[in-house]
Amino acid sequence: MRQGTLALDRPAPVAAWQKPDDPRHAITVDQLLRHTAGLALGNSLSASLGAALEPVNHMKYTESDMAAYAESADLESRPGTVWNYHDGNYLILSHLIRNATGGQPADVLRFARQELFGPLGMRNVTLEFDAAGTPEGSTQMLASARDWARFGVLYLNDGVLGGKRILPEGWMSCSASPTPNAFVGYGAGFWTNLGDSYGARYRIEQGWPRDAFFAKGTIGQYVVVIPSQRLVIVRFGVTPNWPLNADGVSRLVSDVVAATGKGHVATGS
Repeated sequence: MRQGTLALDRPAPVAAWQKPDDPRHAITVDQLLRHTAGLALGNSLSASLGAALEPVNHMKYTESDMAAYAESADLESRPGTVWNYHDGNYLILSHLIRNATGGQPADVLRFARQELFGPLGMRNVTLEFDAAGTPEGSTQMLASARDWARFGVLYLNDGVLGGKRILPEGWMSCSASPTPNAFVGYGAGFWTNLGDSYGARYRIEQGWPRDAFFAKGTIGQYVVVIPSQRLVIVRFGVTPNWPLNADGVSRLVSDVVAATGKGHVATGS
């Protein structure tokens, strides 16, 4: 984005969508980031037995080219109108990044290390790829707690580290800005307490600051960024949970805020 190769508000340059009469041609990068693209791939938040039959899980566990499978999905809703969280959106974004950096898996790794991991000092990071050579963007980025904290600090500082701008100006605000109709409280790539979603209200009632936003890994890993408190909290854990319940993280967040004595916690609407 900072280099101008991709843009949030322009149609995503997916080759399979380029025919003028293809309604998917209108899907933007921002809609993929916010899970409002409208692709018929099911849902990635369900933990039921029936969820195994969702197209998105077929994509993850049986397809060698996950992005191609996601890109082949039809629309089930007009882009930008319905929020539906599924991993296919981020496989497509990963494919776009792969293409923008040179098209090969080695190009993605070089770009990530040169532009992100290296400057942040993230030395213990592994990106996993599907069989076609696309990073599994929705998951499978493995790193130490300290490296995840370094990632969080980048967002705490609005994308600037050591005086060097790594992320586009305003990227943090965009990431934390609420997506309409996202009941869990979701922004653009991050979960968020901004806005008036059920999830945001629930977390604030449990002691989270109003301006907190966070990355959330499978079954209980968190990188919580709290700008008003100048805090980044990383929590690793394996705790079965549903999308709104912060499975013990609420107490951790409120205790850390209280212990660090950063002053008033912004709550309420």
